[in-house]
Amino acid sequence: MSTPLLTAVWAEPGWRPQLSVREWEALFGQARQSSLLARLAYLHVDKGLLPEVPDGPRPHLEGALRLADRQQHEVRWEVDCIRRALRGVDTPIVLLKGAAYLMADLSTARGRLFSDIDILVPHDRIADTESALFGAGWISDERDAYNERYYREWMHEIPPLRHIHRQSYIDLHHTITPPTSRFKVDGQELLRNIQPLAGYPGLYVLAPVDMVLHSAVHLFQEGEFGHGLRDLLDLHDLFADFQGRPGFWDALLNRADGLGLQIPLFHATFHLRRLFQFSPPPQFLERLEKMGPNPVSRTLMAWMLGLALRPDHPSCDSRWTGLARWLLYVRSHALRMPMRLLVPHLLRKSWMQRFPQKP
Repeated sequence: MSTPLLTAVWAEPGWRPQLSVREWEALFGQARQSSLLARLAYLHVDKGLLPEVPDGPRPHLEGALRLADRQQHEVRWEVDCIRRALRGVDTPIVLLKGAAYLMADLSTARGRLFSDIDILVPHDRIADTESALFGAGWISDERDAYNERYYREWMHEIPPLRHIHRQSYIDLHHTITPPTSRFKVDGQELLRNIQPLAGYPGLYVLAPVDMVLHSAVHLFQEGEFGHGLRDLLDLHDLFADFQGRPGFWDALLNRADGLGLQIPLFHATFHLRRLFQFSPPPQFLERLEKMGPNPVSRTLMAWMLGLALRPDHPSCDSRWTGLARWLLYVRSHALRMPMRLLVPHLLRKSWMQRFPQKP
């Protein structure tokens, strides 16, 4: 199976923007489906390739640059709104994922688009935080009693909150994985190592090793891979930002052992090496290898993820892509919930999809 055009842009160091019109159409289609068009544009800027792009496709990249710049300006302002809304709550506010990358000025944020802002607080401060956000205009649109229970009892976050005027969304977390998950993580463990954001009193981000592990477990525990390639590139850039720091790899592997996240870290480094010529330091390869699952699971996951991490675009699909993504979807639920919860949950989801409730 050939390498998708979009993946090749990052995978091949000597890549040049010398494509036919049909190839540009396919490249942009793959990038849009993967939420990577702005990131693709920044890559052309960073490598000095934008002047080589023909007049036809160049405006698509320039437009994506403007959209990303505007959205990142809006996210910075939204984060400040959140900080002001929560200044009366006596708890650290930890930014996660995209908002954390942006506010910490990490290279991962370049060209990253946002659909919401993720924050984390201690579990016992969820009610106070939700109440303060409600007072500042954020509400939950969730009206289904079962879904409310699903989030609040079994998930690592409450139902999404929407601002009634700005239509912005917050995902309010108390940890990074469901408490019922095979990879459950104690949120207090993460809070012990959070790092303050300079210039933003009360706001924090996860420690570098925890950012990497969060990104890895988020990607490889999820059941939907529409943004899988984007999330893998997030990991690529996080490693680029952090792995040069003294002691990073020792700390990362020790932390993966401590949090029980060895398997997500194994999958992350495996696919970064497969797709992007990523090279962990040789002295850590044996330990990384031992973190993987058994040989059967390793082979099956490599096959499924090899298909699922391709852009979700017709030009990248094979006859097996749908099957691989469905198996990963089922796997994600099996990881998230024990069987006694999973079976009734999936039965209910199937019923609701077939017979949706009328508003």
